[in-house]
Amino acid sequence: MTWEPERLDDQHHLTEGDPGGMLVAVAASAAQVRIAYRAAVEAGVDRLISRVRPRAIVVVGMGGSAIAGDILAAVCGNGAPMPIVTLRSHQLPGWVGATDLVIAVSCSGRTEETLSAAMEAVRRGCSLLAVGSPDSPLEAIARQASAVYVAVSATGQARANIWLLTIPLIVSAASLGLVKADEELYERVARTLEDIAHRCRPSSESFVNPGKTLAMALAESVPMIWGSSSVAAVAGYRLACQLNTNAKYPAIYGELPETGHNQVAAFDGPMAERDIFADAATRTLRLVMLRDVEEDPRVARRREATVRLANARDVPVTELSAEGTHPLERIASLIGLGDYATTYLALGYGVDPTPVSAITELKARISE
Repeated sequence: MTWEPERLDDQHHLTEGDPGGMLVAVAASAAQVRIAYRAAVEAGVDRLISRVRPRAIVVVGMGGSAIAGDILAAVCGNGAPMPIVTLRSHQLPGWVGATDLVIAVSCSGRTEETLSAAMEAVRRGCSLLAVGSPDSPLEAIARQASAVYVAVSATGQARANIWLLTIPLIVSAASLGLVKADEELYERVARTLEDIAHRCRPSSESFVNPGKTLAMALAESVPMIWGSSSVAAVAGYRLACQLNTNAKYPAIYGELPETGHNQVAAFDGPMAERDIFADAATRTLRLVMLRDVEEDPRVARRREATVRLANARDVPVTELSAEGTHPLERIASLIGLGDYATTYLALGYGVDPTPVSAITELKARISE
């Protein structure tokens, strides 16, 4: 597979190289926000208010479904009066009990690990909220436990339905008073994603298309993606995962200030060396810094110093800034751009962004 940037402006290639319609799925993000909000309201997530305020919220899920929990925690922020934990496993921690709320998220409603954790939550007497496909095993568990179930009709890969799976969690958090969010906010988020879709549309040429521009910056590099706040860090993790699954591309993820105590040392290593006279291009580090307006001043200073350090060592740097006032808007602005960029990166390499054959094969081998 070779990187051919001219593919990004070849409309025939963008259509033929994406038979699963990942670009179309990303463009539908705004619609997902609106659909998911209505689904959550109609499912009655406000029923959570009538129950005792939970001691903790545990979101269980895997892959593209689990990141909904990470987004929930980032949007609620450090001011949340209870821990919000995302669990990617079959089993609940021993401390989870009847005073806790477990939110099970599975795009298909059939994810083995999520079903196991949801059933365990019911056995322990936890409050349960579930989000997933209608008429699925997860819905059966929720209905049997008289739990709230938000049915969302997703198509394609779970990672392409992130907002269908995430918005019901934000609505539930708002019903519990953990975050200020109303219908007007969800509409602003949808408009943010619509704006990104317009600017990153396939027919928009590379020199004015931020999604294609970011893809070209990431190509032939080893991205080190760092976030400078909880919002930026979750968006950075999402970008790394999308690079893995869409572009089948490696990426390193981290969060400031922790990365300043370990990953920054790679600036002095062999992957940071560039030979401008080499006959063939070599893959070197690229620092991708995701910024947020709500940075801790101490983290902001570390971010600025880190960028100067990278520049001094000739490590290329790409800085992306979150846009918007509400944390949900800001995280959507970063995730929306990253979803487009990773899809364009795949297409620039001639890779179909939708299938994940290695994951499918691994699941098949486990089930043997």
